[in-house]
Amino acid sequence: MPEFLKKLAGMALPFWMDKGEPQKLLRAARQFWQRVYGWVTWPMRQLDPLTCSESLLTLIAYDRDITRFDGEPLALFRKRVAYAFVNAADAGSVEGFISIFQRLGIGLVELLERQPGIDWDVIVLRVTDGQIAGNTQLMIQIIQQYGRTCRRYQFEVITSEKLAIRAGWDQGEYICYPASLAGTGSGGATFSASL
Repeated sequence: MPEFLKKLAGMALPFWMDKGEPQKLLRAARQFWQRVYGWVTWPMRQLDPLTCSESLLTLIAYDRDITRFDGEPLALFRKRVAYAFVNAADAGSVEGFISIFQRLGIGLVELLERQPGIDWDVIVLRVTDGQIAGNTQLMIQIIQQYGRTCRRYQFEVITSEKLAIRAGWDQGEYICYPASLAGTGSGGATFSASL
């Protein structure tokens, strides 16, 4: 809350005037000055994409080369417009591209470049299935807007599995229980635990 509104809310009458007509007059004066403050600060609030009116947001978005995709929520569109300059500056590096995804609320992603067995121009984006399901259009829009020229992008879904391993002592002997994921093929992940 701005300092002016705090001072306005903190105004109090002396106890002998805190009833009847003077109290009504104080309430009316507070409401009047709150409205005046809103009128005076309205132009400044219109410069911020996170708080401006929707018609002005469209103009600011046009100026920043951001287009609203079908079904995009207004809050997300406001974020994309507000962070347009920072996202454009971060688009050239791997860390910057990851920051774009985090800034827009998608979450943590991994970018892998020049992986063995894949063409050199393919960038692998590792995301969870929940991220793809909830943000498909946004991810495509980010790649179109900020993706590298002459590069192809491939999504790779990461699924986490819970694995419980029990280890213990049996008559004082050292025991190791290895575990592996079923159906992973030759390149599967193998986990082991030991005491």
